[in-house]
Amino acid sequence: MFRWIGRIIGADMSTESELLTTPEAAVVAGVDVRDVNRLIDERILPEDLYTNEDSRRVWAGACALIRFYYDAAPSLTAQERKYAIDTLCGEMNAKAVVRLIKTWRHKRPHWKIEHHFLTLNFDRFIADTLAEHDKLTRARTAVTEDPEILGGTPVIKGTRVPVYDVAASAAAGVPMRRLQETYPSLTRELIELAILYAKATPPPGPSTSSAAHYGNVAVAKGPSATAA
Repeated sequence: MFRWIGRIIGADMSTESELLTTPEAAVVAGVDVRDVNRLIDERILPEDLYTNEDSRRVWAGACALIRFYYDAAPSLTAQERKYAIDTLCGEMNAKAVVRLIKTWRHKRPHWKIEHHFLTLNFDRFIADTLAEHDKLTRARTAVTEDPEILGGTPVIKGTRVPVYDVAASAAAGVPMRRLQETYPSLTRELIELAILYAKATPPPGPSTSSAAHYGNVAVAKGPSATAA
């Protein structure tokens, strides 16, 4: 039988509790959207940690458990990983679990599960998930939608560079160096945030990971390419 040990570690960072769309949750958890949906459809993720009202959304803090499930796959069986999540969430009052998940940044949880010689420490999964959530927050801040700029197309703030064009070029295999040459107004970080934003906020249409999903490929791979 696993034994759960939990406590809260205060953190300087704070934010309101947040429900993420499944593409946003996938970015924060470091997995694909289908992986997030699988954990919900197969009832691996406890139902208190997501909602299907109006649209499917996941509490941001629950992404640490999603990350654990897939990152731990090389070391633990699916049954062991599900049992660990069930133990973590089942040995506490359901409302307490949700409260910890909702306040995960203000009061960072310290989760540990012990079973004989095996100890599962969730600190790394929580830290990695927090780092990705920070990137998502920065990406949202870096992007704007203004009806006066390209008809409201999402662009990098302070420019007329369409986010989905950058993402489409990256998805088509255009190297970072070429993207920086084509969009000299964008730093490497802004390009990476544009790509992340597009992944977390895909445009309406069929779900696909291809460049066509985002928009026009604005940059050619070769040295003769010019800016869009």
